[in-house]
Amino acid sequence: MTSPYQHWLHQFQIPLILSALIIGLGLFGDIAQQALRYDRAAIQDGQWWRLLSAHLVHLGGSHLLMNLAGLWLIWLLVGPALSPRSWLILLFTDALITGLALLIFNPQLGWYVGLSGVLHGLLVAGAIADIRRGHRGTWLLLGAVVFKLGWEQLAGPLPGSEASAGGTVIVDAHLYGALGGLLGLLLPVRKAQSQSETSNSR
Repeated sequence: MTSPYQHWLHQFQIPLILSALIIGLGLFGDIAQQALRYDRAAIQDGQWWRLLSAHLVHLGGSHLLMNLAGLWLIWLLVGPALSPRSWLILLFTDALITGLALLIFNPQLGWYVGLSGVLHGLLVAGAIADIRRGHRGTWLLLGAVVFKLGWEQLAGPLPGSEASAGGTVIVDAHLYGALGGLLGLLLPVRKAQSQSETSNSR
């Protein structure tokens, strides 16, 4: 029998660890950003880790807090739909897909930081998994994401988003991340927990 505290830790272990890592790197400011950001010239010179590490550093405090808020919101909305192992696979795969897509399809982009592209992938994957579990209302969430992506491709960043982030919003990263989130079609979903199972675990 697991306690509510243990259950909470298990359910939110990934956002907890990821938040701690991002905040820790954020304390190093520009030093961490320069060393870890997506830098096209550096990647082409062999620093391939930047395709992954770029998503862990941010433009500043407001950008960091925005992305952490998005991360926790995703976990509250669709976190139970996939196992921690599946979420880890998604995090790594979507970060790599987003970075590679920027490298291939955005040759004009010199550098990039932030978790927002990966967050779009996590949200899409989680929503797909939640729908596969039988939660039809999640179609509304998935539809909102598709609408947002369409808006960004046609009209640019949402009003106020660049001011909030403290810099240019790379909307193509959101699109690439969301497309990577289609991996949610292939990952095994968690069974929806019944009320009796929930009460017995307390």
